[in-house]
Amino acid sequence: MSACTPTRHDDPHRKEHSHEPHSPPSPRPRGPRLTGADVSASIAVFLIALPLSLGIALATGAPLQAGLVAAAVGGVVVGRLGGAPLQVSGPAAGLTVVTAELIQRYGWRTTCAITVLAGLAQLGLGLLRVARTALAVSPAIVHGMLAGIGVTIAVAQLHIVLGGTPHSSVLLNLRDLPAQLARVQTAALSVSALTLCLLLAWPRLPGRAGRLLRVVPAPLVAVTGATTSAALLGFGLPKVDLPSWSSHALAGLPEGPALGLIAAVLTITLVCSVQSLLGAVAVDKMVAARPALSGRVRRADLDRELLGQGAANVVSGTLGGLPVAGVAVRSTANVNAGAVSRNSTMLHGVLVVIAALLMVPVLELIPLASLAALVMAVGIQMVSLHHIRTVTRHREVLVYAVTTVGVVFLGVLEGVALGIGMAVAVALHRLTRTRITHHEKEGVHHVHVRGQLTFLAVPRLSRTLHLVPQGAHAVVELDGSFMDHAAYESLQDWQSTQTAHGGTVELVGRRTGVRIGEPTGPAGLHPDGGTTAPDSSGCRCHPWTPWRNHQCALPETGGPAQRNNAETTTTRTPEDTEHTGPSDLTAKLDALGALGALGTPGATVDASAPPSSPRAPDATTPTANQLARGISAFQRNTAPLVRSELARLAREGQQPSQLFLTCADSRLVTSMITSSGPGDLFVVRNVGNLVPPPGEESGDDSVAAAIEYAVDVLRVRSITVCGHSGCGAMQALLAADQDTAQTPLRRWLRYGGPSVARMADGSRPAARLAGRAAADTVEQLCLTNVIQQLEHLRAHDSVSRALRAGELELHGMYFHVGEAQAYLLSEVHEGEVFDHVGVADLTA
Repeated sequence: MSACTPTRHDDPHRKEHSHEPHSPPSPRPRGPRLTGADVSASIAVFLIALPLSLGIALATGAPLQAGLVAAAVGGVVVGRLGGAPLQVSGPAAGLTVVTAELIQRYGWRTTCAITVLAGLAQLGLGLLRVARTALAVSPAIVHGMLAGIGVTIAVAQLHIVLGGTPHSSVLLNLRDLPAQLARVQTAALSVSALTLCLLLAWPRLPGRAGRLLRVVPAPLVAVTGATTSAALLGFGLPKVDLPSWSSHALAGLPEGPALGLIAAVLTITLVCSVQSLLGAVAVDKMVAARPALSGRVRRADLDRELLGQGAANVVSGTLGGLPVAGVAVRSTANVNAGAVSRNSTMLHGVLVVIAALLMVPVLELIPLASLAALVMAVGIQMVSLHHIRTVTRHREVLVYAVTTVGVVFLGVLEGVALGIGMAVAVALHRLTRTRITHHEKEGVHHVHVRGQLTFLAVPRLSRTLHLVPQGAHAVVELDGSFMDHAAYESLQDWQSTQTAHGGTVELVGRRTGVRIGEPTGPAGLHPDGGTTAPDSSGCRCHPWTPWRNHQCALPETGGPAQRNNAETTTTRTPEDTEHTGPSDLTAKLDALGALGALGTPGATVDASAPPSSPRAPDATTPTANQLARGISAFQRNTAPLVRSELARLAREGQQPSQLFLTCADSRLVTSMITSSGPGDLFVVRNVGNLVPPPGEESGDDSVAAAIEYAVDVLRVRSITVCGHSGCGAMQALLAADQDTAQTPLRRWLRYGGPSVARMADGSRPAARLAGRAAADTVEQLCLTNVIQQLEHLRAHDSVSRALRAGELELHGMYFHVGEAQAYLLSEVHEGEVFDHVGVADLTA
């Protein structure tokens, strides 16, 4: 694993540098220098861009030089002006169908003028800073548009692969496909098949030799192999024809009906902008997934990217090039090749210019059938199974299908319009689809509302509510996030009537896990249309914070004396606990009781209550009420969801894969920080996450027994020792007084003594976090203690046997409570480094 440094704002020890209020800002740093990584990345992108640019120009019916012009302009202009440094722009397959239709209808020179006008429109949109608005388009529409374009490209290029000539319409191409299959040309089909075989097989070459060979891009290998084979076998196939640049056609004045030209400009603007902006967001995700790049490459500025794309289209159209947009294939290759700045994109454009001027004789050896096969493969890949699975999972497959079919049979602009209409219809359907059910169980009437409560659902809601007899006890579960005024009035009127006849109504938000209304009394709905508890006795945690120590407004119980005592209560925040250590262990334990000094958040000191006479909570104390509310919330909301899984675990027994040994600190919620569930972890918690070495005469073998049981009986595959910031046990070790009485806690903490000695040993490298040293002595000891306890763990017989057999792995972990950041002990760096654990990509 590679070391990742936490972001700047997460580092509390970073020094701030600021200017004086009226001092001039420091000069901006110069642009990044050309590095070896950028040079190698630019060559890799150039080798991919060259054949693809020619193939896309061929598919559109434009002059082949137009593809090279667009590739060069996209690299140089967008690379210099764009807001996504590592995105590579050029002629995109997503624009093939649109451009081909424009060339058929208006001719090449007018198409170039339309490209210029589309670039000016993009510049205007960029100046208005509306780039983020393009991201509001449903991904199902975008993926459907690309899939429709991909189908159109594949069907058209299939005719060239078979040795024929495609038509401008998908329907005509499909109608003539059987006849084309009957008169297939063997030479063209052989060259195309060889191209496809090399294109698919090259990235899958096995072994070390294959890893070295895969450095050469597959499109270049496919086209080169097919060209060489066609030349050796003497096939007389049509080849690339690059006329002299002196006869290259430039943009002319647009000619045609005004409405048609406006529609064409809007189509080019829409497709170019949406594809480029979504590509910039995708490149940001790829950069974030590579820690070595994330700190050196800025996130995309979408408005600037739109300006760069607009400028490129103006230049490309003026010079007689194809429309320009961000290209996923080349951008992915740029990131994967290790580019670190926009210089790689710009240099690739320069290489395209050099090739267009000096490599014409070589390019004219390429068979058109090979380029057609290459573009057909790109079109097929645009119909992504991953996208289909994603939209199906989000129940938007209808939007995807309508957009795809519309683009294939009607055109890009028409298909996108159909997709937008379908997306709006689906959204309205979901908004108005509300399920209201009623059932009786043990004398209690349950009304469950699933979905949003709008005026359209009021008749069904009213009918269902009146199925509850007057004077009965009713529970209404609102499983939705919106209630309009009409629904609120209907529910409030029914609740008032029900309680007036002696009944009780309990309003429950199922997803929040908290009680919304009390079972008695008419109060339960807030006048603003929301729902809340009628008094302060109910839990008021937000839906995402039911586990946050239940820091709710608890009722004041008892007389004035108790309220006075509450006013003298001192609350320690987690920050106070984490940065202040106890000056005397015994005094702290006397003051805070038991383990209060060891990092428990929200620990309180009651100045008026004697420490030696704690009062046991009864059923009327806030603590008991809180416990009962928590259990009730579990039984109501969580138990139905996990009952089947727990029943399975009860039948099959526990089969955890990990032993997780951590501190007893209440802030460490193991299931939360490891995203685990029932049956996943075998957890052992103790004060200070200590592992007594084997053979110690401690009289307490609980930890050793848990280790032996986990390894020999449960057959866990890994053991993790997890420390944390602000550990009270480590603070106590540092503040220990040798004259302190040997209490049970003191005798237990002696297993942390080797950690203190290890930290003081100057011959060992100091344990540290990735990118920085420990913040203070307490954090240094917390890190060192994890490493030392792993050594104690290795000394146990069961662990050492499993390690020798290769059946077990040991891991060290450190959790910074204040930053909510986990670190894992690295095995690849010299020294003892805890690496930052980043955020996983959950899009797959």
